[in-house]
Amino acid sequence: MTTAQASQTDRPDITVIAAHNDAFRKLACLGETHSQPIQGRMHLTSSLAMAEDGLALEAVQAVGEFDVFEPENDPDGCHDFGAVDIRGQKVFWKIDLYEADSDFRYGAETPDNRATTMRVLTIMMASDW
Repeated sequence: MTTAQASQTDRPDITVIAAHNDAFRKLACLGETHSQPIQGRMHLTSSLAMAEDGLALEAVQAVGEFDVFEPENDPDGCHDFGAVDIRGQKVFWKIDLYEADSDFRYGAETPDNRATTMRVLTIMMASDW
């Protein structure tokens, strides 16, 4: 019984991860700053970057404004995936969490710790998935 209790407290705080993911996404896409810095980078797939005039910019803005998280599209509650429609085209976004000092080789050991976690936001055409 003690082991079960210990494992419960060792789990990352999903609400903190979700808040950090939201704050990073808004920073990367909309330029909204947060009171504490959140490390990360944004990546657009080449098909989105080369899409028709202005589509990529509209997609980035829509991803930053996305706020419809429900059990169907966010079952784990981390706010790490979403889809938006831009000019009739589906665009996906995904946030992956890495150890900050691992050169993107290792997943975050403590994903609710903003100091040791690096976020990568990838925005892509649904066809890239």
